[in-house]
Amino acid sequence: MALKLYNTMGRKIEEFKSIRDGYVGFYGCGPTVYNYAHIGNLRAYVFLDTLDRTLTFLGYDKKHVMNITDVGHLTGDSDDGDDKMVKTAEEKHQSVMEIAQFYTDAFFRDIDRLNIIRPDVVCKATDHIQEMIDLIKKIEANGHTYMAGGNLYFDVSTYKNYGDLANLNLDELKEGAGRRKEVVIDENKKNPQDFVLWFTKSKFENQALTWDSPWGRGYPGWHIECSAMSMKYLGKHFDIHTGGIDHVPVHHTNEIAQSEGSFSEEDRKQGPWVNYWLHNEFLVLQGATKMSKSSGNFLTLQSLIDKGYDALDYRFFLLGAHYRKQILFSWDAMDGAKKSREALAGRIAKLADKSHVLKKASEKKYGKGQAADTTGMSEKACEYMGKFKDALENDLLAPVALSMIQKVVKDNAIENPEKIELVSRMDTVIGLKLLETAASVLEAEEKSASVNPHEGDPEAAEIDALVAERTQAKKNKDFARADQIRDELSARGITIVDTPTGPTWKRA
Repeated sequence: MALKLYNTMGRKIEEFKSIRDGYVGFYGCGPTVYNYAHIGNLRAYVFLDTLDRTLTFLGYDKKHVMNITDVGHLTGDSDDGDDKMVKTAEEKHQSVMEIAQFYTDAFFRDIDRLNIIRPDVVCKATDHIQEMIDLIKKIEANGHTYMAGGNLYFDVSTYKNYGDLANLNLDELKEGAGRRKEVVIDENKKNPQDFVLWFTKSKFENQALTWDSPWGRGYPGWHIECSAMSMKYLGKHFDIHTGGIDHVPVHHTNEIAQSEGSFSEEDRKQGPWVNYWLHNEFLVLQGATKMSKSSGNFLTLQSLIDKGYDALDYRFFLLGAHYRKQILFSWDAMDGAKKSREALAGRIAKLADKSHVLKKASEKKYGKGQAADTTGMSEKACEYMGKFKDALENDLLAPVALSMIQKVVKDNAIENPEKIELVSRMDTVIGLKLLETAASVLEAEEKSASVNPHEGDPEAAEIDALVAERTQAKKNKDFARADQIRDELSARGITIVDTPTGPTWKRA
């Protein structure tokens, strides 16, 4: 079968056809770097990574572009609220650019820990102000703008397809009703849905970052950056744009209007700005609340690690649900993901008699389409690879693809060396470092069999008992006691190391 994706524009599954044969250009909305990414934010990037890896697996050349928003994003999508960057800079008594760099670095640490492939192009908004100005000039020349109150607005009434992505009815929205829960009245706007392209009359005194422009000294609106940077690196027409489901009614709707509002007549003949719109659903906490920085109900990846989970446990948890389904976060679910990942690694470890076999297999690299090539494989292996590929081509069904790995490992009809090869190939998409983790499990067993690392330590029995007590406390959700034991041992120069086969310890 061919790759099929759910296109938010039209609300249906469509066969994917790239603009250029064998090549995919896609853009994913990146972070606004004023705070740590929470685990709900990170779901979007695991989804993006699954798309990126799947395209390579299926044999496409691709260019993945992602922005870093380091200027001009307000707390409200509709040009209302505080400037997130400025607010955090004031709270931290640092410059806006210091804040931006700190949280950009933090974001990429999380990306790396989740084994997410970095985009081919990462572009900062502050590095592309001229591109934004040039794009706004084209929009203005096409008659889509007006100045009011010192700011340049996009007039949505001039773009006849406004709201198609979100199924919005512009006439109904003129009273401020509809899909958007709250529209702050801006007396300068002709229509409630009009949005700022360039601010020259900032409501903030001493705005941190401003630039000269044809409309006066100021700074860009939030939406324009994604249009300007995606068009610079991918052209006026590209294949896929992704983001969270919350981007549909405002941000992505406005992106389409301004991007296509800049088109010439010849550009319009070439087709739409973006052909396929993909959106991931929310991660919700128990109680069915969306994880949100503004409400304070969010968890960072580091907070999971501090509870004893590996970042890849969280990746495993996310891959257990389709990207278009809401997923409920709970500690029980994380425990289940951790146990399942460790159990899978343990089973894979048993496929080889020596850890170096798995290490060597984990280091194997595959070019585009190579991992999916079943030449020389057994009939049973080809069957599994076919089902794995079918799952990915069916709108990126990661849970089904992951289940194929679990079934392969258990199937006695396949020889162990071929099982290792299948895991290696499938994990190029799943991204759980399964062979590397399994090699560590086997290596630990090899070392344990050859020597007792705590032999002769007079406190070994006592420490073993405390480690066992901590393990039981975590199972009982008594995190306070588990943390207390960890801190007590740490004060004695002892570090607890969580491994797929269970916790162990070592002296500093």
